[in-house]
Amino acid sequence: MWVPRFEPFPALRYSADTTLDLVAAPPYDVLSAADIDALLALDPHNIVAIDVPREIDGDGRYRQAAERMDTWIADGILVADAAPTFTLYRMRFVDEAGTPRETVGVLGGLEVVDEGAGGVLPHERTTPKAKTDRLDLTIATQANLSPVWGLSLASGLTDLLREPGEVMGTCTDESGVIHSVERVSDEARITAINTAVGAQPVVIADGHHRFAISRTYRDLRRDSTGRHDLDSELTLAYIGELVEDQLSVAAIHRLIAGVTEAELVTCLEQSFELSPGGPVGPGHAREVVERGALCLVHASGTGTWLTPRAQAFDGVRDLDSARLEHAIATLSSADVSYQHGVANIVAAVTAGEAIAGVLLRPVSIAEIRRTADEGLLMPPKSTFFSPKLRTGLVIRPLDRDLDPTV
Repeated sequence: MWVPRFEPFPALRYSADTTLDLVAAPPYDVLSAADIDALLALDPHNIVAIDVPREIDGDGRYRQAAERMDTWIADGILVADAAPTFTLYRMRFVDEAGTPRETVGVLGGLEVVDEGAGGVLPHERTTPKAKTDRLDLTIATQANLSPVWGLSLASGLTDLLREPGEVMGTCTDESGVIHSVERVSDEARITAINTAVGAQPVVIADGHHRFAISRTYRDLRRDSTGRHDLDSELTLAYIGELVEDQLSVAAIHRLIAGVTEAELVTCLEQSFELSPGGPVGPGHAREVVERGALCLVHASGTGTWLTPRAQAFDGVRDLDSARLEHAIATLSSADVSYQHGVANIVAAVTAGEAIAGVLLRPVSIAEIRRTADEGLLMPPKSTFFSPKLRTGLVIRPLDRDLDPTV
């Protein structure tokens, strides 16, 4: 069984006198232009100034991001650890059921493996996505700015991470989630974490595209230097244990366009029993689970329960995403997009952005584990892991002593 390396590194962090609430940010791919403006208004040194450069059009913005990062390092705004470290990352929040939760994972360098080589496993099929932007930014800055989220199959990892490390900072996000990072520099504890994560494969929960970019960057580095011992052989990753109490998994719902509502309903009737669902509201997120049904959301804001018919899904994965994909396979013109949150689905459909929405149930931890154990893939956008990690709490430098041109 191939297992990946997971190693400490000299992390690049904001200086100790920085207020992390002002400089950390959500992941780049959820930010609007207005979000970026608001973050930069908090502090011009907010990480989005590097992670989402935009002042200059074209490739110049990547060079500008790199120059800005160099300046921040020279000015002591960003400071590197003196030696390789791991970073514990804790999140404290209240889940959708109103239950207080705390999760913990570890940030380190995860080995970049070839596609299909094993060790680091995808858990769902990915959708096409432009990759040039993130690759160009990585080449220019010579840094991993945001982590891949990995799930370790190693039993007992959480217990190794419970003991506090050296507190490096805390921030609270727009949803009230408290994020804290703690440095681990003790050699014995580093070895224990390294050994635990390196004992079992890691499943990518979020960041499939970032991992693919890391593979491309690694290959470019290998081609330009002839070396296989560079920082680019690994990528920044947050690793948590694949167990129930360490994960909060929400559904990613569907928006459907490209067909008429009548065509969609006629198609769905072949696989589901339909019954009135009433006005769709927050309670439907819980009710889809209790009923064991999906929910079709109409332009009127009302819903229709979709209860799977007996034998309609024989041979189909026990996933709502797979059921819906199977049910509408004959609607070749259907355009399916993805959105989390019941309120977001209702808003999009009632605003005419789609002809209908479909609420799905979250994927169970047991099914995620089975997917990993059996080497299977879920349909695209089957899982929404939350809360989302903040960007800027830890940066991983990549061979910054070498020529950035690859």
